[in-house]
Amino acid sequence: MPFPNPSHKHISVQEALRKMEHYCAYQDRCHKEVVDKLKGMRMIPQAIDTIMAHLIQENYLNEERFAKSFARGKFNIKKWGKNRIVNELKTRQISRFNIKSALKEIDEEDYRVALDELAKKRWEQVQEPNIQKKKKKTADYLLYRGWESHLVYEKLMELVHRDNPGI
Repeated sequence: MPFPNPSHKHISVQEALRKMEHYCAYQDRCHKEVVDKLKGMRMIPQAIDTIMAHLIQENYLNEERFAKSFARGKFNIKKWGKNRIVNELKTRQISRFNIKSALKEIDEEDYRVALDELAKKRWEQVQEPNIQKKKKKTADYLLYRGWESHLVYEKLMELVHRDNPGI
């Protein structure tokens, strides 16, 4: 059995509770992030349950609010598509209901405009004389960022025809 590590000081449930209140007040968190943080603080399961219950009851933690702000932020700031947002929320164990609710935060018109701007910008950046390779590089970029494939391919056809009216 390993020796106890003196650098791991034990903190009380009250101290952990205060730390988690600050952690959640600073920015919206999902339950998984908070549980992982508490486990990292070496809290026992009963203490984790007590702290989680308090944070939810006092509205420090709210999965729907987290999902909505996550979706808005990743779309507005990072220009992620819905597929990437959904996948990231799933890895954080957010429910299907809250994921659907979060996607409603993204205005459909803003979504189309963002894809248009991102695709055009990337299309111009790709210095590739072969049109098929240019399409592939642009598509890979947009798909990685989570944009739906049918929207990406529609947009690429539009860009190809814009630059090469004869095709």
